[in-house]
Amino acid sequence: MEEEAYQRTVTMESSFDEEEVRTFVQVVSEKYNADNFPYGHGVGIVILPSPPGSPVKEHLFLPSSVVVNNCGIRKAGDKSYIATLCAHVMELDLSHNQLDDWAEICSIVSNIPHLDFLNLSMNPLSGVELEPSMADIFSRVRQLVLINTRVSWETVHTLTRHTPELEELFLCLNQYNTVSESPTSCPSLRLLHISDNLLQDWTEVRKFGLMFPCLRTLVLANNGIETVGDSQETLQRLFPNLRSINLTNSGLSKWEDIERLNFFPKLEEVKAKGIPLLQPYSDHERHSLLLAQLPSVMVLNGGEVSKEDREAAERFFIRYYQDCPQEELPPRYHVLVSKYGHLAPLADVDLRPRRTVVDVRWGDRVVAVSLHLEHTVAELRKQLRALLQLPNNGIRLFFISREMCSVVGPEELKSGARALHSYRIRDGDEILVVPKDKSRCSSSHI
Repeated sequence: MEEEAYQRTVTMESSFDEEEVRTFVQVVSEKYNADNFPYGHGVGIVILPSPPGSPVKEHLFLPSSVVVNNCGIRKAGDKSYIATLCAHVMELDLSHNQLDDWAEICSIVSNIPHLDFLNLSMNPLSGVELEPSMADIFSRVRQLVLINTRVSWETVHTLTRHTPELEELFLCLNQYNTVSESPTSCPSLRLLHISDNLLQDWTEVRKFGLMFPCLRTLVLANNGIETVGDSQETLQRLFPNLRSINLTNSGLSKWEDIERLNFFPKLEEVKAKGIPLLQPYSDHERHSLLLAQLPSVMVLNGGEVSKEDREAAERFFIRYYQDCPQEELPPRYHVLVSKYGHLAPLADVDLRPRRTVVDVRWGDRVVAVSLHLEHTVAELRKQLRALLQLPNNGIRLFFISREMCSVVGPEELKSGARALHSYRIRDGDEILVVPKDKSRCSSSHI
């Protein structure tokens, strides 16, 4: 009896597990059926009547881009259905599922003949190797996303060897601290996005040049890369086509590393925010000093570089270093001096709002008030009303110059939009507040 009960329990648990396994066919059928898209969505597909209990609906609408992320998919399902459903599919997003077997992934991909983009991010593929004999089914894929899959380098190399049209590869968040070199290069790859890993040594980065000789964009953001550690000859040989590099939040701490970026013969775009080297500088200094060191870069930290922007940065660079001892001058300084000559220091202009202190007279009260000379007469009225509890209406303001009062006399502050500095107000001058009905300049008020 106990054995029979045990067998029943095992059978029930197995059935429960089987019910929990979600297939690609089930999810696609549920999401893209005519009930969800009554007016159509993509290519209409009519399926012949299915056997009882089949998950496949009779009428589906499949777009060229199919997104079935975070759906609990663990298995492929019936291959013949996949071939029928996905005949027109070109982009497939399978991210955030439970696919942990390359055989199941291959069952899906092998039945999508025009697949161009494949996203497998956030599927548990750590320790699961792709057999080379199955890899040919990925041959048409041009964009492959393997973010946070912990996929092994061996599987990455298997994929790149069998995807002759692969152009973009995403390997972020895979905990790589080293790079395993492939014996076979992938000349088709143009973009490698490998941010948010644990790479630190430039000797690991160097391997990308050997594996991907036509690489144009290399994204290394949020790695701990400490230096750009190769000679000009080596960088020209390894990265002859590199046009964009992203070193944001890396560990670069020397200007020599920035100077070496000029060794990439076709580099046009650089991102280098959040590096230790730039922390001591202001935002303006960071931008100007960085740009002046990179004469060929056309896009810096996401912003296009204009001719005027470059000239301003290079002139700033000269002035920034011109008082340094000769032995401390960077090589770029001499190049820029030969271009612009020795520049005179910029005038030290104080752009802070100017202030002055005047005596404000209201009846028998005299109060010393600090004025912003950039403010207007209207703003002065508002300030004095709050300070002296003046009435909202019925007052006039007169300016009395201490130096010129015997010659000029009081000047009424009439125009609310006029700036105070235009009256040439100085310390010790006086502002007289007079009620309108008594403001006809009697001697008792002025």
